[in-house]
Amino acid sequence: MEKYMGIDVGGTNVKIGIVDRRGGMESKIKYATADLKNNDNFVDGYLDILAAELEKHPYITEVGMGIPGTISVDRSKCLEIAAIPQLNGVELKKHLKERFPGKEFYLENDANVAALGEYYFSSNDIPENYLFITLGTGVGSAAIINKKIFIGGDGNGMELGHVLSKNGKELEENIGKVGLMKRAEKLKDKKRTSLRKYDDFDPKVIIREASRGDKVSIKIFREVGELLGEGLQATIRLLDIKTILIGGGLSAGFDLIIDKLMDTLEYNLTPYYTDHIRIKKAELGNNAGIIGAASLCFKN
Repeated sequence: MEKYMGIDVGGTNVKIGIVDRRGGMESKIKYATADLKNNDNFVDGYLDILAAELEKHPYITEVGMGIPGTISVDRSKCLEIAAIPQLNGVELKKHLKERFPGKEFYLENDANVAALGEYYFSSNDIPENYLFITLGTGVGSAAIINKKIFIGGDGNGMELGHVLSKNGKELEENIGKVGLMKRAEKLKDKKRTSLRKYDDFDPKVIIREASRGDKVSIKIFREVGELLGEGLQATIRLLDIKTILIGGGLSAGFDLIIDKLMDTLEYNLTPYYTDHIRIKKAELGNNAGIIGAASLCFKN
């Protein structure tokens, strides 16, 4: 069975895996992105670890990569990569082809590859058109239309996390990890909540306390559902897509946000949309980036 290399390039880790056409992962390894950032030349450090992995797996001829930011419409050049600014303006595909002649490389936005991986490998009944949302450090989004990644006019459409939201902030500022933690700290100081017992906590703790009935923690995630719903209602109308998958680290709180999310959509949309809306939790979890990147190599 053919096997491919999938690479999830992230601000924290670069994750590399070998994936077969059924979505099985033969091996997986990660490198701390900070170690590569400290290298005098990030690109050289990245190419070095890739060389080491390709040497371990010489039979690999095709490699897919998920990049956390905007890339050129021809998928060859990194444009704005906030998590790894050393990649800004880098013609990455050119460097890859020069270092590894005979290998084929495919670059795509990281949210897009995660969405594509769900299409190929999720056991969910997924149609040919759907939206994919990642909730985590930021808010990523993608659309698969007629089984293909929708890239927009110049290659970087579907930036839902950067649409204007409540209080003049972008949606990502409100419901990404930083915004969520700011809201939790503020409420923790003002109201009775089990969060008070923690000197230090993260979104996973809020999810856990919400599942135990803490009203403040529940309120935080209900607000996430409401704000996400407000962002999604415009996207649903613009693209006329009614199936939505939600992934990312904060999707662990899916059951906490879904009711308010649906309430918001039902309030803002007509029955043409709401009668057919399906919202599901994505299935691939932490491996979505690697598996999705590998699926860029699939020809059929």
